[in-house]
Amino acid sequence: MYKVIEYFTDLQDNGYAYNTGDIFPREGLEVSEERFAELASSKNKRRKPLIEAIPEETAEAEPEETPRKKKGRGKNADSDMSED
Repeated sequence: MYKVIEYFTDLQDNGYAYNTGDIFPREGLEVSEERFAELASSKNKRRKPLIEAIPEETAEAEPEETPRKKKGRGKNADSDMSED
């Protein structure tokens, strides 16, 4: 898996725009090892690295974001009901 480190439009994917911080390639796109190497080096039209590899342990360690309950105060803190 790779992370975009410099904005670019992928000329081999109909000009798909990648912003800094995006994951490359986008879901559903298959990319050759040569293409990864080209974009990760200065051997591309921009003449600078556009993506960098994400270490596998980092990619695996990043948990998916899950909604968290707010810690409330009192026994009805999570209740949406109010007393009138």
